[in-house]
Amino acid sequence: MRIGVIRNPHSHGNRGKPAETPPDLLYGEPTQAELRGELQRFQRGEVELLVIDGGDGTVRDVLSVLPADWRPLISVLPSGKTNILAFDLGIRNAWDLAAVKAAAVRKGHRIRQRTVLTVHRGDGPPLTGFFFGVAGLVHAMDMAHGLHRAKVVRNASVGLTLLGSISEFVVGGPDTVWRRGFPLSLSIDGAAPSEGTRLITIATTLHRFPFAMRPFGPARPGLKLLDVDAPPKHLWRALPKVLWGRGDRWLGRHGYRRGEARGLDFKLDGDFMMDGEIYRGGDIAVREGERLRFLTP
Repeated sequence: MRIGVIRNPHSHGNRGKPAETPPDLLYGEPTQAELRGELQRFQRGEVELLVIDGGDGTVRDVLSVLPADWRPLISVLPSGKTNILAFDLGIRNAWDLAAVKAAAVRKGHRIRQRTVLTVHRGDGPPLTGFFFGVAGLVHAMDMAHGLHRAKVVRNASVGLTLLGSISEFVVGGPDTVWRRGFPLSLSIDGAAPSEGTRLITIATTLHRFPFAMRPFGPARPGLKLLDVDAPPKHLWRALPKVLWGRGDRWLGRHGYRRGEARGLDFKLDGDFMMDGEIYRGGDIAVREGERLRFLTP
């Protein structure tokens, strides 16, 4: 099986480390501007297994410019500050390039499938990834970036961001952004749009999350949504139900909505987040995309 590696040398886990460049594989460390051409080189080289060495943002960047007529088997080396896709796939730090090569030649190697989501903005090319969020999630990302600068990464960053958001809500008083909310308009599967202020609205095609959290309910394929009104009602009673996938009926009566969709259409005055990166808002279409194959431990 011909293997090609796209490595992000700026990913948290790769900084200061020499690259592994075995002669039997194709290898590249392209800039974002060079990424499309490098993937086309891999396609011409008949790469069958594409290894992405980086975090969630690197995976997003690669998938967003993957040639439309080339769908190799993919594997991920979790070297970013956030590696939620790798966690969902059961990939841990011991999964290095040597382990990937050994698994690729092993009879009956394990392949997991995941559906991507695509984010369309005007006439530009869509973004392709796995986790989208607006409203309070964008505000929470600012805290997460501060933690990353303080060298707090991966699952610890997720947990401390959640705790920081809760603390800000509790001690900040009625004028915090968490209580005021963020205005947006959302249409689900072409239905009439719902307009109002939201605490948080997030969508994903992933199945599992750190700390056994299940904010979208039971693990399942497809595009899943969590949409929470602001100001949130009965937050302390709702929070454990939201985080661990319980109480849909009670939550729905109090402005906490879980669901599934094929498409979401937003009108945003603020920004949105896609796999750890913040982008300018506006008219945004989120769609359930194709299913990709991942080589996993």
